[in-house]
Amino acid sequence: MKISFSNFLIALIPFLSLSACAQYPSVEWQISTAVLASPEEFRAQSTVLGYRENGILEVLRKGTNNMICLADNPETDGFSASSYHSDLEPFMERGRTLKTEGLDFKTIFDIRESEAKSGTLKMPTRATLYVLSGDINAQTQEIENTYLRYVIYIPFATPESTGLPTKPSIPSEPWLMDPGTHRAHIMISPERKKQI
Repeated sequence: MKISFSNFLIALIPFLSLSACAQYPSVEWQISTAVLASPEEFRAQSTVLGYRENGILEVLRKGTNNMICLADNPETDGFSASSYHSDLEPFMERGRTLKTEGLDFKTIFDIRESEAKSGTLKMPTRATLYVLSGDINAQTQEIENTYLRYVIYIPFATPESTGLPTKPSIPSEPWLMDPGTHRAHIMISPERKKQI
C-alpha cells in the first residue's frame, strides 16, 4: 500500500500534539498537588489554577471558598505550589501579567507600588499566602521533602505599626519584609527538618 507524504503527516498529528503536551502534568495531578499548599480544611473547596498547552495558566477547578491554589509550573525546576486568599488575586494576577511582558522584578515592584498607591491596584487589608516547595519523585510522582512557609500580606505596614523586626534573629521568627510598601508582608519560615 502506497502512503503519500501528506497522509503520513496527517497521521502523525495526534502523536505530535501528545508529545507537545507531554511536559504538562494531568489536570488531576495538578489539582491534587496544588491543594497541598493550602490548610487542609480549605482544600476540597478551593479554586485551582494550573497549566495547559503552551504554558497558559487557567482555572482547572472553580472553588466555592475564598482560597486559590496555584499549581507547580512544569517549566521550572523542583516543585513549588502556593495557596492564597482570593483578596490577593488582583495583586498576583497583575504580577503574572507584567512578568509575561518580560519585565524584571524591580520594574514589576515599582509598577505595582505606583498602582497600589493610586488605587488602580486593589490591595487587601491583610491576606495570607502559603508556599509549598519540594521534590517530585520520578517513579511515584509524589511530592517529597516538602517545606511550607507562610506569608501574611499587610500592605504599607512598618516595624513601628506592627512591632516586627525587618529580619529574623532566630529560625522561625516572624519578620516584616518590604516594610512601608504595597508588598509589606510578615514572613514566617519554619526551620527545615533534617532529611534522613
